[in-house]
Amino acid sequence: MDVFDELLRGVRGRGAVFGRSVLWPPWSLRFTDGPYLTLILPLRGAGWIVPEAGEPRRVALGEVAIVRGPAPFSFTDDPAHGPGAEHAVGAREVHWREEPPDAAERDQELSCPTVLLAAAYDVRAQVPQRLLRALPPVLVVPDEPDCAPLRDYLEGQIGSGGPGRQIVLDRLLDWLLVCTLRDWFDRPEAQPPGWYGAQGDEVAGPALRAIHADPAHPWTTAELAARAGVSRTTLAKRFTELVGDGPVAYLTEWRMTLAADLLSSTGLTVAAVARRVGYADAFGFGAAFKRLRGVSPGAYRREATTTLDPDRAAPVG
Repeated sequence: MDVFDELLRGVRGRGAVFGRSVLWPPWSLRFTDGPYLTLILPLRGAGWIVPEAGEPRRVALGEVAIVRGPAPFSFTDDPAHGPGAEHAVGAREVHWREEPPDAAERDQELSCPTVLLAAAYDVRAQVPQRLLRALPPVLVVPDEPDCAPLRDYLEGQIGSGGPGRQIVLDRLLDWLLVCTLRDWFDRPEAQPPGWYGAQGDEVAGPALRAIHADPAHPWTTAELAARAGVSRTTLAKRFTELVGDGPVAYLTEWRMTLAADLLSSTGLTVAAVARRVGYADAFGFGAAFKRLRGVSPGAYRREATTTLDPDRAAPVG
């Protein structure tokens, strides 16, 4: 199983959590809702992303940016309008919207110099967080040469009210997010996590894919080495060099990541979660989970449930 695919499988735009802004200078938008990822796509014109900490980054037409949250940031025509943008001339808060623009807004858009599309992803699950932690606060990549028709199509879909509009927007934005992340990790300035490069390695790659294909299997270093056609010593050395942990340690950490999401998003008992991730009993699972996560599975579930929905009672177990 491709690790990159698996980490992004649960990252989905839901209900077109997007904003479309028609902008005349001087302008400044303040993003304060705190999503874990924000996709920025100029449909016309350009602007500057100004994070609370770090240098401003320009985003031109033909480029796509991703901002890693949840800290607020600004998108502005002038980087001097940065974190204090709420006090700048023309500044306004972004309000995520779901309804298409009305006729007056579409008429205004014909003459405005800048049109911005921004999509928010509230990524709380632990599996995709492994990927997000490898991202810089702001990344900017050129879009593909054939993406101009996509921008035009996105703009048309936003302005339409036809059947299936919502799902079309969601899927297009998902596609754009995945392509942007993939392109970023292939750029020389990126610092991808060890597993990203290890996927294509002839020694570590087969073991890594086997772990992700069946994490509940009782893998041993010897069995994983057999998958790669090398000795245990060769696999352990190469895997550790590329990934940062040995294969068994990586397997344990990945199981705890999967377990964390099961604890926070399902009503499964701790024993059932333990079986799902390859442990025969809850005791051994609980000990491993606390060693790596610092709290027991039950305590983690209570904390995660409260964070996600303060009004929802945590399940028992």
